[in-house]
Amino acid sequence: MKHAEVLLIGGRAGVGKTTVGWEVSALLRAAVVSHAVIEGDFMGQVHPAPEGDPRRSEITERNLTAVWENFARLGYRRLIYTNTVSVLPEATGIFERAMGAEVRITRVLLTASDATARERLVGRELGSELEQELEGSVRKALVLDQRACAGTVRVVTDGRPVVDIAREVVAATGWDGQHAASC
Repeated sequence: MKHAEVLLIGGRAGVGKTTVGWEVSALLRAAVVSHAVIEGDFMGQVHPAPEGDPRRSEITERNLTAVWENFARLGYRRLIYTNTVSVLPEATGIFERAMGAEVRITRVLLTASDATARERLVGRELGSELEQELEGSVRKALVLDQRACAGTVRVVTDGRPVVDIAREVVAATGWDGQHAASC
């Protein structure tokens, strides 16, 4: 494999992106498939930089480029990247610049009902930002549903074991020998 490949796992807050990403990694490790994992939310955590601020996109891209360069130098060619909006078309350029113009991108949008996302967020958000997370989750679910790149694989997470979800996501990558849908 010459070119880099990236699995983008996107979805609203509370959908299970991080959990599914780590389970995908576990399945790939068990199958001895070389890969790296990046929790994309950490790539742009600068403050102040409100959502949509170009500084956040710039620092995210710079950090992704630096981290990917380190992985690639060691021979890694596959990346699992979790981030809410990573499946939107405007994210494509960031990955092409960071990983190379010929990067193969597979986008997976995890979905969950409002009730499921709310239940997960209530169990997870123990600090002061629960209401903000709940409101943002609903808003981003609509944006993601309307604007996710054509060819994005949609995977429902409601009431499903994480292992089953991860198997569906791995199958979408083509990393198990099958061709994946991409944008």
